Amino acid sequence: MNKLDKCLNIDDLRRAAKRRAHRMVFDYIDGGADDEVTLGRNTGAFDDYDLLFKVLAGANNVDMSTTLLGEKIDVPFFASPAAGHRLFHTDGERGVAKAVDKAGTIFSLSTLSSVGIEEIASLTSGPKWFQLYVWKDRGMVKEMMDRAREAGYKALILTVDFPIAGNRERDPRNGFSIPPKVGPKQAWQALMAPAWSLDYLIRPSVKYANLSQDTAAVSLQNFVYEQFDAGFNWRDAEWLLGEWNGPAVIKGVVRPDDARRAVDLGFNAVMVSNHGGRQLDRSPAPIHVLESIVDAVGADAEVILDGGIRRGTDILIALALGAKAVGFARPFLYGLAAAGEAGAERAMQILTTELERDMILLGTESISAVDRSVVVRRAAR
Repeated sequence: MNKLDKCLNIDDLRRAAKRRAHRMVFDYIDGGADDEVTLGRNTGAFDDYDLLFKVLAGANNVDMSTTLLGEKIDVPFFASPAAGHRLFHTDGERGVAKAVDKAGTIFSLSTLSSVGIEEIASLTSGPKWFQLYVWKDRGMVKEMMDRAREAGYKALILTVDFPIAGNRERDPRNGFSIPPKVGPKQAWQALMAPAWSLDYLIRPSVKYANLSQDTAAVSLQNFVYEQFDAGFNWRDAEWLLGEWNGPAVIKGVVRPDDARRAVDLGFNAVMVSNHGGRQLDRSPAPIHVLESIVDAVGADAEVILDGGIRRGTDILIALALGAKAVGFARPFLYGLAAAGEAGAERAMQILTTELERDMILLGTESISAVDRSVVVRRAAR
């Protein structure tokens, strides 16, 4: 049995990532904002729900497939966008894209990826979406959209909960930057992570691959302050939809009124998300506000739950409350940091296997049969 076979769940992959990765890298994946209250809530909130399983249902031929923005996918989950995969392992976005393709679902590429738009587009035949932050330079925004469209990305994800970087205190304590800059503290911690350090030393340097020029090593807070447009508003979002002129997802919504306004503006899907607890601390767990957003949107758009997914049962709860699918990043990033492409593939396998087993135990043979009748929220204690 190899070390990945011993990883029976996502938390096992997390521990494996912590053992292999440099501390600043692991904390970047694992951390949240301020006191990390929301970070903990995102996962813990699933404990507030029970699944009401059916018996004698004969559910032995499970179909986990669904469609998302017209794309047929084999499982009702996909890879949410995340920055700088090559910092975690040299396989980077290349490895994750291939792992996600094997799972038969969608890979989302971040604006701040460490492998370029065109290379990832040509790497697999599976569906791909492109995530966009809004830069102060609107010419750069349009250029990235044009490149993604020409490369065959099917949908645009606009992240709207990131006007400035959240107060992620683990990062400045560790001296985290992209590309990494190495001082005495980072060098000492590198000795504790020899596998990661060897990768880092012998491979090409980690950079934001989609930017037109090299970016100096700076803290995330400084980079976002210098480059991102905190004044981006609904009128600008309307402009962006017109420039993209295709399927579009708004990511980072926790209020029903914002979700309704986004759909009325022209967004085809809403990702209920608080940026993994990395932005405004004490914002609500996505699963707690999912049902109200599904009701506000109705049949006019698809709703995606992003945040806190660690188990197949988490996926079932989100689907039962009305999500068309779920997205996640930490599970496959833990796998990537632990063992590269093979680790990311293991993360997808774990959740696929759990979901199939849990659907049988729930007594449902298809995703469409997972509805509000199978979930109940516990009374407040």
